[in-house]
Amino acid sequence: MTLSPQVLGLLVGGLVPALCYGTAGVLAKVSTNAGMSVGGHLICIGVMVSVVGVVFQWLLPGALPSGAAIASSSLYGILWGLGTGFVALGLIQYKTPLAKLVPLYNMNTLIAVFLALIIFLEWQNVDVIKLVLGAIFVIVGGVLVSIA
Repeated sequence: MTLSPQVLGLLVGGLVPALCYGTAGVLAKVSTNAGMSVGGHLICIGVMVSVVGVVFQWLLPGALPSGAAIASSSLYGILWGLGTGFVALGLIQYKTPLAKLVPLYNMNTLIAVFLALIIFLEWQNVDVIKLVLGAIFVIVGGVLVSIA
């Protein structure tokens, strides 16, 4: 059985990251429960992200990036670091249960969807009714889980 490039893209870019991010959330809780500070947590993550970056660059070498590419990736790193730091802060300082925190911060997908619809004009290629219904389900689900 041969999978289409789109299905492979969904598996590689969707399922594998979901497994990685889901497991990473649990490891954040293990780390913070073991006494890791927010700064130390981010430093350890940053070092290992850099190692993974070197491996990806070695296995899949790319051309020299443009200034816009470097700026976008750098801003991504800043925002991701801030988000990850605030998750750790919620776990450490406020003892927020991970099971309630994850559904809320994973509503970030809705922000990415909204921005992609506008910035990249992806609204032209989606069923807006299904998208809105799905977004409502994500919000309701996230709120229900967070107040459980």
